[in-house]
Amino acid sequence: MYQFEVIAESTETRARAGVLQTAHGTVKTPVFMPVGTLATVRSLSPEELLECGTQITLANTYHLYLRPGCDVISQFGGLHKFMNWAGPILTDSGGFQVFSLAKLNEITEEGVSFQSHIDGSKHMLTPEKSVEIQICLNSDILMCLDQCIKYPANRMEALNALELTTRWTEKCKRIWEDKAQKGNALFGIIQGGMYKDLRQLSATALIELDLNGYAVGGLSVGEPKEVMFEIADFILPKMPNLKAKYIMGTGTPEDLVELVALGADLFDCVLPTRNARNGQLFTKYGTMNICNAQYTRDTAPVESGCGCYTCRNYSRAYLRHLYLAKELLAYRLNTVHNIHYYTQLMQKIRNAICKDRFESFRKEFYSHLAKK
Repeated sequence: MYQFEVIAESTETRARAGVLQTAHGTVKTPVFMPVGTLATVRSLSPEELLECGTQITLANTYHLYLRPGCDVISQFGGLHKFMNWAGPILTDSGGFQVFSLAKLNEITEEGVSFQSHIDGSKHMLTPEKSVEIQICLNSDILMCLDQCIKYPANRMEALNALELTTRWTEKCKRIWEDKAQKGNALFGIIQGGMYKDLRQLSATALIELDLNGYAVGGLSVGEPKEVMFEIADFILPKMPNLKAKYIMGTGTPEDLVELVALGADLFDCVLPTRNARNGQLFTKYGTMNICNAQYTRDTAPVESGCGCYTCRNYSRAYLRHLYLAKELLAYRLNTVHNIHYYTQLMQKIRNAICKDRFESFRKEFYSHLAKK
């Protein structure tokens, strides 16, 4: 039931448009996936996500395993009914959160032992267990467990992590083939730090496993932007063209435009939701800090011509008032606008690719930013 097809390509860049078919619906790529860590995109209902144009959401294996737990979610047959989201869901492996949030984690060949950041309870996350949890969640796209490394990391640290990630991916594939439901796709994660030859080594090993898709992990972890683009530019062409290419954990609107140009298909990032809660709104002219005094009496919407619910109904002055008063509605309305901005940006990118005018779109995108 899972299938990916490229339907259009830019003649001037590596940008491409595709169709990703899952058990819970079709996703048109390139696409941005809002992050719904705890089976919810913060402050928004599924109905609001749909109105914003969301096609697919991302949920977090680590957090949902700890709370509410697979025993609860399995009663609903998976995440879709539990969170009342009928569309596709991608779940990460939990690896990044184990390394960044959990206490006293210890990495072994078997997996990662850790203490919960919630109550200190002890757990062991193995590649097999990560896949089993995701099968319980019944996500449409499952991610293999990988070892995340800090930035900067030396060459030996990066090599050891990618080799362990490869062995874990082999284990993930075996348990996925044995237990996955029809339609659950499995993606591998390419590691290797900021070393091109190690990225190539990782990609080659994972491609031999013939997974449904491939992600580039270990970017947007503190490295300079030019390094991120350099690694993406190097590794994306090495990934199979007939399979979806996913850049994990990035980024700004500018990041998305440039990474699409390099050939990426899927993206996720907390930026639009987190920044919304901090009063920062995205527009085609750049970001707007709604708490600024200049918006005290401003009757205009966040962005003229924006079709989101927030811009259709509320002024900058009202949004500033809500934010300064710390009213919960501020977070909801700000998030509606930012998610809508991201989904519409990706739709415009896709339309430009399909018409083979992506370069024209990119120039127009940056010309608007220059007018800020």
